[in-house]
Amino acid sequence: MQTSRTAPKTERPHRVDVLGCSVDPLDIPATVARCDEIIQSGRFSQQVSINAAKVTALQNDNRLREIAQQCGLVSVDGQSVVWASKLLGTPVPGRVPGIDLMFGVLALAERRGYRVYILGARQRVLDAAVKELQQRYPRLNLCGWHHGYFSENEEETIAEDIRRTSPNILLAAMSSPRKEYWLAEYGPRTGAQFGMGVGGSIDVVAGVTHRAPEWMQQVGLEWLYRLIQEPRRLGRRYAVSNTQFLAMLAAELVRTRAVRRRRAV
Repeated sequence: MQTSRTAPKTERPHRVDVLGCSVDPLDIPATVARCDEIIQSGRFSQQVSINAAKVTALQNDNRLREIAQQCGLVSVDGQSVVWASKLLGTPVPGRVPGIDLMFGVLALAERRGYRVYILGARQRVLDAAVKELQQRYPRLNLCGWHHGYFSENEEETIAEDIRRTSPNILLAAMSSPRKEYWLAEYGPRTGAQFGMGVGGSIDVVAGVTHRAPEWMQQVGLEWLYRLIQEPRRLGRRYAVSNTQFLAMLAAELVRTRAVRRRRAV
């Protein structure tokens, strides 16, 4: 790892609770700075992005909930979670979209000389994404990459192969909760200091899928754009998770208002 200086300490606000999920109330620059601190620490730590689907999943998946609680960085990805935080009186600065954070981390890696390994996606998609990233970040040290279509029997071997490349940053381009599970189980064995699940961001980089227009991102409709592109894969997931999320938010608003009324008496 080649660095010119120690990462400056950033002021790290206490985590806030949003529907039972503790999140870091940081904007994108502060989140990238926190990633730098984690890498400089020399110890493995995992980042997780929280949206409506993840909030509901945490209610039903004990393993995923434990992983999120132990993560060194919990970012708010979904606009619905931002809105909920404001309604519940624990506002966060705004969204930290996973793909924007990934680009911020890659720019940090190029600047600081960190070594990056990418795990996941289909082979042809991964190859196209790597080519694009090498053009976008010409000084980026991509020390290795491997597709995400491997069996459980291969996981130990893959983790050891990643370790041999001496990465600082491991990007897991897999779906949830597989990427969270994998990073929690094998991330420390890879020798990386920072593990981040990037989901379908590699598909966007490769040009296989497209990101929503800026205006849709600004008004919180990026999820709708994704749904239009992948209705069969995302339709039921969004219908179920969004309904559950709204029900959770409504119940929590009723509870908090009841508490406030009792305190006012």
